Formats: sequence, structure tokens, C-alpha cells
Amino acid sequence: MQRNVLVSGCLLTGLAALCGSPAEAISAKALALHASSMVIDTHDDTTQRLLDPTFNLGARHAEGGIDLPRMREGGLKALFFSIWIPGTVTGPKAVEQALAQIEAVRRQPRLHPKEIVLATTAQGIRRAAGQHRIAALMGVEGGHMINGDLQTLDRFFDLGVRYMTLTHSVSVPWAASSGDTPTRDGLTDFGKQVVAEMNRLGMLVDISHVSDKTFYDALAASQAPLIATHSACRALCSAPRNLSDQMIKDLAAKGGVIQINFYTGFLSQAFWDASKAEDSRIEKEIDTLIEQRCGKDTACAELEWLRLEREYMEAGKLPRVDWTAIVEHIDHAVKLVGAEHVGLGSDFDGATMPMGLEDASCLPRITEALLKKGYSHRDIRNILGGNTLRVLEQVEAVARRLRR
Repeated sequence: MQRNVLVSGCLLTGLAALCGSPAEAISAKALALHASSMVIDTHDDTTQRLLDPTFNLGARHAEGGIDLPRMREGGLKALFFSIWIPGTVTGPKAVEQALAQIEAVRRQPRLHPKEIVLATTAQGIRRAAGQHRIAALMGVEGGHMINGDLQTLDRFFDLGVRYMTLTHSVSVPWAASSGDTPTRDGLTDFGKQVVAEMNRLGMLVDISHVSDKTFYDALAASQAPLIATHSACRALCSAPRNLSDQMIKDLAAKGGVIQINFYTGFLSQAFWDASKAEDSRIEKEIDTLIEQRCGKDTACAELEWLRLEREYMEAGKLPRVDWTAIVEHIDHAVKLVGAEHVGLGSDFDGATMPMGLEDASCLPRITEALLKKGYSHRDIRNILGGNTLRVLEQVEAVARRLRR
């Protein structure tokens, strides 16, 4: 028999229904704790789908990881929609495309006013939860989208953007990326001005994707805590996008939070090695299939990539990664810095999810696993979203002080 738990207006069902496949049930205790927590995901790429006029966020979809019904089922209280375009798109075109995505997110509360509301502050997130609505926030994933102009950064903030990832996978003139040719470069003087302006505005400085030197330069330049919105632990998977143990400690020492990414390639060393092996034909095969099926349709290409990587995992062409790897990374970070500096940044709709956590409806699995590991209710609430609220409040407080 399926057990239902109703807490604070949010209905959570048994795990078999949540994740769409037979699985062990989640305990009533875990469901109640999860439903009453401020569950916040700091990184999601569904924005690409919102650009499609035929996509309805309010309808349940068979593909992808995010829509309002599954967000409800997973107890999600707030989601940061990523504003993303490739780092190779620069100049006025980058600004124009970013603005189009911002508008696509801002449109959602108008289309679904009873379900979702735009939020720009920690208090706004809490208010939305009190109204039984999901808070929609925005983060710009890559400094290339401001086109070297602080006024554009200010404009994004005015439109509701509350974090910016300093780089994506390509370096910008003022900040080096972890995804570019290995470099010892960090922030230029202008890059430090960007950080200072973000502090003044009250915009979270996100150091996912940046080079190690950029990370430390930003940490030194910022008067407010930093966040890594979607990074995992380098000690468990050596992807350069992940943070080393020392970086996690230094981030936490300044009040920051590492939001664990769910991408299989950042969770599993075996998956990372297999997908990046120089002699592997996997990436070329997938790229060819995507080009044949999607052409230049970015949203199609993103979903097709995720679908094909999942197929390759299921067929044994890529190593299988189980959802419990997420918990392993959470546990590793907590042992380093405590539960006050760890959160969730899924990368839903932008990366291949591990088996068993395919979409937002599966999020209560994490709560169940942490309870079984002996985590306290307080620590679990912090990891699920309390830490994100805390750091957002601290960034807001710094901005008020700087604007006096």
C-alpha cells in the first residue's frame, strides 16, 4: 500500500510513485521531514526548454527532470533557473540571448500564478513557501553574458538574477575557467570589480566552473560568502569542475556553501574516466547522433545528450552510477566542514542524472539516506536548503552595509 504524507500543503507519495519505477518505500518519518523542510535546488537548466512555446512547465513530462507536478511531488520549495548560453557566444548577442532567457523565466509566474512565484530574497522564498507556491529564482551561468559591462550586471540584477557564475567552461577576459586549457590565471582587476559590484548589489558570487586561481582570487576579493552552485568533491572524482578538500574548507571558512552536483560525470571517477578517455568513441558517437536528430536546436540537443548518455549507461557502454553517489559526496563534504556548508545543486535538465534520481520527484530519497546515516533533523534541513537561505541572507546583509 502506498503511504501518503501531507505536510504544509505539500503532498509527498511513496517512492515507487515518486520516481516512476519500483523501489523501496521511503519512511513516513523521512517524507514528513522532507515535506516540512525548505528544499532548495541552486542549479537547474530547464530554462532552455522554457524558450520553446510548446513546452508547458505546468504539465507532467515523460522526459527531463523538472516540471511543476514533479517539483511538488519532490517537495521542492525553490529552484534557481540557470540563464545559460555557450561561452563561445559573446558580445551583444550573448546579452540579448541572456535577456530572452530571463524573460522566459519571468513569464512562468504569469502563466502559473497559483503554482510558482518569482523570488529575489531569502524572505521571498519563505513567503512563497507560506503561500504553498514554489519560488523561482535565477542565476546567470557565465560572466561572458555581461559583455564586460557592469551596467549589464546591474540590469540582470534588476530583472531578478541573484547569482552569477563567474565563468562557464570557457574563460572570459577577466576570469579563467576550469574547463579551458589548464591555466594559472585568475581574476583580473576588472574581475575583482565584478565581484565588488556583485557584493554591492546583493548577488551571490558563484565559483562553480572557475579555475582554482579564480576561486581563490574571488574568495579574497569578496566581502560576502561565496557559493559553488553545482560542484562535487574532487577527492571522490577528479573532474576539475569539482572542489578539492582544501577549497571546500576555505569556502566554508568564509561562510560559503558547496552545493553538490548530481551529474554522473562529477560523482563517479569511473564515469568521468570513461566519458573523457582519449581513445573513447562515445562522445563522437553521441555528438553525431545529436547533430542528426537536433541540428541547431539547443533544447533538443541538451535533452538528446542526456537521453543518449542514459542509454549508454543502461547498455553498459558507460559505467552505471547510482543515486547513492550523491549522498557519498554530501557525506564527504560534511565530514570536512560540517553540515552548515553543504547543499544541493542538481543540474537537472543540464546533465545526466544517476540511476534512481532521474527527476525532482526523487529528492526525498536523499532525506531518507541521510536519516539512515544518522544525520540529525537540523543538519538535514540545513543541507536541503537552510544553508542556501543563510548564505543568501548574509549576502543581502553585506549589500545593505555597502550601500549605506
